[in-house]
Amino acid sequence: QVQLVESGGGLVQPGGSLRLSCAVSGIIFSIYTMDWYRQAPGKQRGLVVSITANGNTNYADSVKGRFTASRDNAKNTVYLQMNSLKPEDTAVYYCSVSRGGSRYWGQGTQVTVSS
Repeated sequence: QVQLVESGGGLVQPGGSLRLSCAVSGIIFSIYTMDWYRQAPGKQRGLVVSITANGNTNYADSVKGRFTASRDNAKNTVYLQMNSLKPEDTAVYYCSVSRGGSRYWGQGTQVTVSS
């Protein structure tokens, strides 16, 4: 079955950086667009970035210039490098893939930006 496992979250000060990883199994990873979403307390889950099979990216305006998504198709892993973090980036971050009409999610990883 499709499995997505995120890692790399944590507590960071404003202006700091974190790198999230998402290991994927159960699909032919290299042909799928992968998505990173986030959900802050009391807010709806929203798309942060999509990265296509060939590495093209589409970012939410709120993270453009600060976040960078990448993928390693040999490792079946997608990454999210987050720089210049702000308190408003605090959320649970999820990786996700849509396959066969269904959307699959990881368990999420908490990112907290606070001094």
